[in-house]
Amino acid sequence: MGIYHIAEKTHWEKALATGEYRAPSLEKAGFIHCSLKTQLIRVANTIFRGRRDLVLLCIEEDRLGVPVRYENLEGGSELFPHIYGPLPLEAVREVLPFEPDENGLFKFPEET
Repeated sequence: MGIYHIAEKTHWEKALATGEYRAPSLEKAGFIHCSLKTQLIRVANTIFRGRRDLVLLCIEEDRLGVPVRYENLEGGSELFPHIYGPLPLEAVREVLPFEPDENGLFKFPEET
C-alpha cells in the first residue's frame, strides 16, 4: 500500500547523500508523519499552503523495514500513517515535485 510524505527539498537532498531520510519529526516526536492519498491534499493545504520548497515522497509501505502505525494522536477518529524509524531510500517509489498553484493551494501531482 502506498503512503505519502511531504518533505522539504533540502531534507530530501540530505537523505540522498546519507542513504536514509530522517524528517525533523523523527527526532522530535519519534516518527515521520505520512498521509494516505485521500488525506494528502487536505494536509498539504492546511499545513504547507503556499510553500514552494517541497517534494512529495511516494512510499511503498511494505518496503520500509520499520514499523508503521495508523493512529491519531490528537484525539480525532481519522487515522494517519506514522513511520517509526528512518525512511530507507529503497522504500521511496517516486519523488514528485510538489508546488502549489498561484493561489497557494496544492493538488495531487501526476504519478508515473
